[in-house]
Amino acid sequence: MAGEVPLGRLPRVLQVLPALGAGGVERTAVDVAAGLVAAGVDAFVTSEGGRLVHDVERAGASHIVLPLATKNPFRMRRNVRRLREVICKHGIELVHARSRAPAWSALAAARAEGLPFVTTYAGTYNENFPGKRRYNAIMAAGDAVIANSHFIEQHVRERYPDAAGRLVTIPRGIDLHVFDPHNVSQERVIAVAKAWRLPDGPPVILMPGRLTRWKGQGFLVDALARMSRRDFVCFIVGDEQGRNKYRTELEEKISTAGLGGIVRIVGHCRDMAAAYMLADVVVAPSLEPEAFGRIPVEAQAMGRPVVATDHGGFRETLIPGETGLLVPPGDVAALAAAIEDALRLDASARESLAPYARAHVAATWTVERMVASTLDVYRRLMAGR
Repeated sequence: MAGEVPLGRLPRVLQVLPALGAGGVERTAVDVAAGLVAAGVDAFVTSEGGRLVHDVERAGASHIVLPLATKNPFRMRRNVRRLREVICKHGIELVHARSRAPAWSALAAARAEGLPFVTTYAGTYNENFPGKRRYNAIMAAGDAVIANSHFIEQHVRERYPDAAGRLVTIPRGIDLHVFDPHNVSQERVIAVAKAWRLPDGPPVILMPGRLTRWKGQGFLVDALARMSRRDFVCFIVGDEQGRNKYRTELEEKISTAGLGGIVRIVGHCRDMAAAYMLADVVVAPSLEPEAFGRIPVEAQAMGRPVVATDHGGFRETLIPGETGLLVPPGDVAALAAAIEDALRLDASARESLAPYARAHVAATWTVERMVASTLDVYRRLMAGR
């Protein structure tokens, strides 16, 4: 941020988001809440709930249930009152919004109570109908606007130049203790293999990511159908989040391509570190640019080669030809060829790649660095009040 002030004390922070599912935005909220608690400050997260509520509470932070996923303007207005009540009850001193709909209510509540307001701009956010850019603008309205990658920083500068002086780039980070091959027991790996009914022998292609069209599951299936070999198994891992129609469409595509039994949709996985241990190659075939995209980072930390699409945050986190391969988005032939190249790596090549890939991640994309930088933003805003 321009004109930075000296660091002040840490405030009592309320993080606001629609729900606590298993995505990167939600995981980042948990990590920051844990960092605040570790620094001796009470931390609060409010959402409609979800899988990661337990993680928030296990970290020692408090979760408050509010109906924040709504986009109904009347309900959003009622959420302003609810948030003000939470602020007053818990002595909140700073509000941090991580998603657009609740951010509108959070901004109004923070301003009414005279509190600093922070946003994390964590997506490109489509602008496919009139008024959408105005709706998205809330994420550039913070007293500090955190971009979770340099790609997003540039995106914000182009869309909302007035935010440039309040903008700070803090790349998302992962827990290198969790994503460490040496910390994953054989029993955990076996448990995932059994749950997925992994056959002995064939190499494993792993595609993590929630089931949504732009993540590129269909693109991957098309590429696998183009490959000259069939001696592999591919696991598509991720929460379908109610997208039953899309899952059915994928299953039909898999069957039509003659990949039934070879490509499997296995749903949410709670032990992704063990899942990566099963993989011979990890694929991130997103059709639209990822703001950050944690999958290539986690996979590199686990020493796995990565094939990803050549846009968005992936360009920052992957070293083409060294820790993985980048392919043009939507180019089926290029994706098929890259996966085959990765599967041809011998044991020696994989062993030499692993420590280099892990060191690459450790240099920048750690949860410790992300949390420390975020807490510094909070301190500066408190000092500048």
